Amino acid sequence: MPCNCQQENIKHKQRGTDEKKDLITRLNRIEGQVRGIRTMVEEDRYCVDIVTQVSAIQSALNGFNKELLARHIKTCVSDDIQAGNEEAVDELCDLLKKLMK
Repeated sequence: MPCNCQQENIKHKQRGTDEKKDLITRLNRIEGQVRGIRTMVEEDRYCVDIVTQVSAIQSALNGFNKELLARHIKTCVSDDIQAGNEEAVDELCDLLKKLMK
């Protein structure tokens, strides 16, 4: 299912039910962790404890990004290359540069 269907100049990708469920589950978990940190701040919890939780969120976001990027390469990039759209490689390289700042 390619990423390059256009609607108002915004790319879309149809995701399968399992893929969407997995990604949303990950995001819900991260959202819950962020709410937990807000509660910790409101409760004047110790800085080190909060920093530890922020680190856990960063790890969770990195895991989400890795999963999403792997799926993007296996589907969108692969499909675009097979269809002769070499710009997909440039787009991927630009994305990797942004991720590696």
